[in-house]
This record gives sequence, C-alpha cells and structure tokens, in this order.
Amino acid sequence: MEESEYQVSDYVSAVAPPQIIDVAQKGLKGKASKGLGTIFISAMFAGAMIALGFVFFTTVNTGMGDVPFGIKKLLGGFVFSCGLGMVVLTGADLFTSTSMTTLLAIENKLSPSRLLTHWLVVYCGNFVGALLVVFGLYGAGTAQQADGAWGAVIVSTATAKVNHGWFEALLLGIFCNVMVCLAVWLSFAGRSLTDKIVAVTLPIALFVGSGFEHSVANMFMIPFGLLLKAQGNPDIIAATNGLDLSNLTMGGFLWDNLLPVTIGNIIGGSIVALGMLAMNPNRPSLKAEKEAAK
Repeated sequence: MEESEYQVSDYVSAVAPPQIIDVAQKGLKGKASKGLGTIFISAMFAGAMIALGFVFFTTVNTGMGDVPFGIKKLLGGFVFSCGLGMVVLTGADLFTSTSMTTLLAIENKLSPSRLLTHWLVVYCGNFVGALLVVFGLYGAGTAQQADGAWGAVIVSTATAKVNHGWFEALLLGIFCNVMVCLAVWLSFAGRSLTDKIVAVTLPIALFVGSGFEHSVANMFMIPFGLLLKAQGNPDIIAATNGLDLSNLTMGGFLWDNLLPVTIGNIIGGSIVALGMLAMNPNRPSLKAEKEAAK
C-alpha cells in the first residue's frame, strides 16, 4: 500500500484511518496516566451519563406497547445514544471504551499493571455513578410515572437481561462493545462537535436496538429493577402484566449478567483494538518510531 493513501488531504473532513490509531493512543494514554482519584471521579460521571441515557430510553419506551417492534427498538436505541455522546464529548472514563487501552499494552506503551489498575478504577467509578442515579431517581419517585408504567419498563428490561443464558450474555457483551468501541473509534476521526455526535449515534442505536449487553448500562438498569421489585409498588408490578420476576435477584444480576457481560465487553473492545492495529501495520507514525529506535 502506498503511503500516499495515508495522507490527511485525501480525507476532506476526517482524520485518515491509519492516523486514527495515533489519535486514539494519545487520548487513551492521557486517560490512563491521570491520577487514580481523577480517574474515579471521571468514571463516576461516565456511569451517571450512561444511566441517564437509559433514563431517556425508558421514558421513550413507556406506553409503547402497541408500537411495532422495529420502530420501538429504533427509537430506544436512537435516544440512548445521547448517553455515550455525553461521555465522548466530555472525555469521561467509561469502562467499555477503556478496554481499548489494549492498543497501548500491545505496543508496550502501557504496563499490564497500570492497564488493569485503570480498568478496575474505571469499572468501580462507573458502578458508583450508575447507582447514584438509581438511588436519586428512586427517591424522586420517577418510577411511578404513567401509573407505574415507567417503572414497569425498568423491571421488565432488567428481567429480560437476567434471563439470558451465561454464554448468551457473554456473546451479547462482545457484540455490544464491538459497536461501542467502533462508535468511539469513529468519533476519533471527527474534527467537529457535529462529526463526533453523528459518528456515535448510529453504532450505539444499533447495539441498543439489537439487544446487545452493556455492563455499565446494566449497572443502572438491573439494580433499579431489583429495587423496584423489592419495593413491590402495586402499580408497577401490575404494569408488568404478570411477568415472572423469579430470576430478578442479586445472584441473577451478578452471576448471570454482569460477570459474563463484563468479560464479553472486554473481549469486544480487544477485538476492535487488535483489528485496527492489524488493518494498519504500516502507519507512518509506527514507521517513524521504528526508525528512531534504530
């Protein structure tokens, strides 16, 4: 492949694909190099933003029982994309996209210990941020909207998530984070606010509309469902139309969903990172690094 194919001038308004790796590595390196306290706070905000994206999803899906399946999925996926959009535009730390720091580890630009520490802090911060939204909305009585139908969407969605088989949840987690990381990757190519928003929207709408599993989103949806089940509000329970809630338990959340989905998300993010490196083995910056090392 000729180096001329790598010139930015060939791309009128976007970063050239091989150069996106350099942009991504610079951004990911900056995130992983921050102080752990800063990372945790950033991750809390990211977890809250993803939770708020699912709040919008829930509101839009409330009362849509008679709407055709595909239309409902399209609308839900489209509005949820605002969650990742906020994460991308604020630079907050989200576990799913953080899994792409394997880009750095593969080329020895980040130590394995720092990579794992970064992942753990971001994961915990995301969890705390998502739970803060859960408890805030619970205290605000948001779930009682529309005669309990809003809360019923939370409970039914949470129940569907814990009813996946373990391997099924793993695969759905892989597909989810392939799409999330591709969305973030495409946003790296954007040069303007509009570019980045457009880049994020469709891949995220695809993952949500297809029912793929996102670990951080589930840190909001399933705990909220558990809380509403425990509360036993008659309006909310009645609005679920007799749904079997027996699998909606803490064990179902942690073992049947969060664990396999988290592993799947890590695999999905690593697939994107490895794939992008494999697709661009001769990028100019890598050649320059090799020449400098001689």
